[in-house]
Amino acid sequence: MSDQKSLIHLPLEAVHEEAGARFGAFAGWRMPLTYPAGVMKEHQHTRDEAGLFDISHMRIFEVKGAGAVDFLNRACPLDAAALETGQSKYTLLLNDQAGIIDDLIVTRLGTDRFYIVANAGNAQKDEAQFKSIAKDFDVTFEKVERVLLALQGPAAEDVLVNAGLDLSDLTFMTAVEPRENWFAARSGYTGEDGFEIALPADEAQRFVSSILADERAMWIGLAARDSLRLEAGLCLHGQDLDENTDPVSAALLWAIPKSVREDGNFVGAEAFRRIRAEGAKEKRVGLKPESRQPVRSGAPLMDEDGNSIGRVTSGGFGPSVGHPVSMGYVAKPLAEIGNKVFAEVRGNRIPMEIVSPIFSPHRYRKG
Repeated sequence: MSDQKSLIHLPLEAVHEEAGARFGAFAGWRMPLTYPAGVMKEHQHTRDEAGLFDISHMRIFEVKGAGAVDFLNRACPLDAAALETGQSKYTLLLNDQAGIIDDLIVTRLGTDRFYIVANAGNAQKDEAQFKSIAKDFDVTFEKVERVLLALQGPAAEDVLVNAGLDLSDLTFMTAVEPRENWFAARSGYTGEDGFEIALPADEAQRFVSSILADERAMWIGLAARDSLRLEAGLCLHGQDLDENTDPVSAALLWAIPKSVREDGNFVGAEAFRRIRAEGAKEKRVGLKPESRQPVRSGAPLMDEDGNSIGRVTSGGFGPSVGHPVSMGYVAKPLAEIGNKVFAEVRGNRIPMEIVSPIFSPHRYRKG
């Protein structure tokens, strides 16, 4: 656990303290982990109504200038020119070996202007990588200081309308700047329909109050955010993805446009194409324990004979699905859905079935 004094504090920290949040350290920040309702109720409330998350630890960068498209195509395995204004795309930041430095959301806001949303734990490394690449392009690259909120769940759109922000025209992975210095995207990290809204700190408290005036909305902490994203099969960088993981092994080829896979000149392209040609040695899969005992990150995976074949990278109990859920990497020849593997937990062998990583169906508003 980090020294509490060295942690970065959220702009709305006092609001969370007043709401009864229990705090902990995450990626160098002092973050709300749970609120008085508790993780199980927070999780299910998000699935049933609308959960409000303070994700101001995430970093927003702005890229603008005549070279913005070419810069992004170099930095990421992305076809930035194909993005329409107001369109967002999940993408990756790779090193020269095609290892995943971070996973990102890039949104086009104009002809030569883009926002990048990055993970808190990788923000400094991301910024250094981007700035190094930016030297070769006609762009400015800078941090954008905003409060970042996520409202997730089936009632999210209606709650926002009642709070004075109508984003009903947006569909999944589209975005808009609804007010000066505001940014709103229809996306999120729970598998539910929802929105992420960046706004100036001096306007945030009033906006939060207007959301929470609706009884369908409640604060949700990082603990439920983790169980929600795990049920939805969404990766956490630092656990399921890292610089020793490539997009092929991570089952993230879908995030790279086909033309870019073949011809893109992105950082790590040569290593990426070599891995594709040779075939990944392991694959990210969903794992369902056959017992009621959750199998968590770090548990080794074995075959029937006790040979090492992989590892669990995320795991816990899935409140919406009613059973433990895990995600991890398994040697490619054994990574078929339906296969049985064994996790070692405190000296016990727990049978696990390989399944789709998506335990709870996505409910995004696609159109």
